[in-house]
Amino acid sequence: MDAPTMLQLTRHGEHVVEVTLDRPGSMNAVSTALAEELTAVTAALAADADVRAVVLTSSHPRSFCVGADLKERNGFTDAQMMEHRLITARAYRGVLDLPMPAVAAVEGYALGGGLEIALSCDLLVAGAGATLALPEVGVGVIPGGGGTQLLTRRVGWSRAASMIFTARRLDGAQAHRLGVVDELVEAGDARDRALELAAGIAANSPVAVRNAKKAMRLGMGTDLAAGLEIEDGCWRATAFSGDRREGVAAFAEKRTPRWPGR
Repeated sequence: MDAPTMLQLTRHGEHVVEVTLDRPGSMNAVSTALAEELTAVTAALAADADVRAVVLTSSHPRSFCVGADLKERNGFTDAQMMEHRLITARAYRGVLDLPMPAVAAVEGYALGGGLEIALSCDLLVAGAGATLALPEVGVGVIPGGGGTQLLTRRVGWSRAASMIFTARRLDGAQAHRLGVVDELVEAGDARDRALELAAGIAANSPVAVRNAKKAMRLGMGTDLAAGLEIEDGCWRATAFSGDRREGVAAFAEKRTPRWPGR
């Protein structure tokens, strides 16, 4: 993978990677180039067995991401629009399909595709000064980076419908009350809290955490009986792993586990 130019990668300890959106001149608007970099970076992270948690942040103090780069899209032909759609869809899906937990740290604007990037994470921490919205219907499109599905699964039909159909903006407190945001912190503290959460995740068995995420994600779209079958398969994959044996031994010996990660 070529070194990204619109993303910064920072390793915290051995097992947490921070991915920082770094296109400050456009408040991190999602251009074709940024989407391609995000796809490449998430693919590399997914293949890295040492990564146990990912944190998505922004280098811009007033914007996590303002969504699609409408300046770039202006003047697209239909064919170019469809090509761009496929590129951005892969980027959002790359975040969603990370096998390890991902935490979004939102400060300032998270609009449209920017909020969809955050929603593609497993946990969303926002600063009190954040502004969140899916305003796509106001410019003649619909949320296309997973927003109609991810937001509805997070907050339920009526709350998602209210946000999407009206294109209204929520401040951090409103978003937290509705369940769009998992944790609300003081303005400027979202990154620190997200890294703290990621460190807590990384301290646990990577095999167990990945399989728990897999069971939850796969089971969410099924009925209970099918979900329990999925859970059983993920349990078996974990229970006979080196991590399980190490976890039990560490508990019996009253020491911190040294996870083999297999």
